[in-house]
Amino acid sequence: MSTHQDKARDEAKDKDKARGKGHARAAPTLQEQLPELRPGQSVALLQELHILTREGKLNQDTRRKLKQVYHLVQFIEPLLAEVMAARGDVTLADHGAGKSYLGFILYDLFFKDRTTGRVTGVETRAELVEKSRGLATRLGFERMDFLAATVQQSLTHPALPERIDVVTALHACDTATDDAIAFGLAKDATHLVLVPCCQAEVAGVMKKHKALSLARTPLAELWRHPLHTREFGSQITNVLRCLQLEAHGYSVTVTELVGWEHSLKNELILARRMPQDRTGARERARQRLQQVLEELSLQELSQRFAV
Repeated sequence: MSTHQDKARDEAKDKDKARGKGHARAAPTLQEQLPELRPGQSVALLQELHILTREGKLNQDTRRKLKQVYHLVQFIEPLLAEVMAARGDVTLADHGAGKSYLGFILYDLFFKDRTTGRVTGVETRAELVEKSRGLATRLGFERMDFLAATVQQSLTHPALPERIDVVTALHACDTATDDAIAFGLAKDATHLVLVPCCQAEVAGVMKKHKALSLARTPLAELWRHPLHTREFGSQITNVLRCLQLEAHGYSVTVTELVGWEHSLKNELILARRMPQDRTGARERARQRLQQVLEELSLQELSQRFAV
């Protein structure tokens, strides 16, 4: 009985294979591979960024990065449109730009078909800046600039537009996010869009003063263990950044960038400059910032989070 059933099953498989040869499934289209793709989006750009292969197939290794960038674009585009509608122009500075995934995709989706607007990528690694410049030239992205400079150097760089409306920093490591905030404050930017990464400075100070903190308050148990010091330090860093922005007159929203399955560095900070402070929010945020620094023995970082 078993042998007869096995033979029948094998014959059925052979018939299925024979039928399938004449009806091979078509290869998935680019739109099926990449549902986020928009009409008119540059396939050449996606290939240059190695998001697509030369054959036009999706490079799975970069899929996660692309999902983060696309999701961030959804937050940034309305801000660009808002500024553009208000003054007929908009400038964006992307700090810690790296290979400028974000800047290039924003230019392609928002700036390319407009006659005004400019994107400037700021990156310390000169070789990445040169590659980005070459790619912008090949694609005809004429209103993209790239500076091989630190954030501090970019503040007075002659190639940077005098007015910066939107400041972005995607996964700018450790204090690079603080540098981007300092840049945005100095330029009086209308919007800041920040995705912090790898914050270590605050955790280092907390570790240095751990014994004193444990003797002073039971709350120090929150960061007694090294793993907790790192995680709590990262959390407090972003709390201090938000208070600093609020003390400078910004309304702050904190949310997730993408699902945790795509990135553990997932916190998105959105800051909008408010025209007036009728309720004393700036002073309350300034006082709260100082209180948190004192409570956690972080006074030596007062200059880092200066108001």
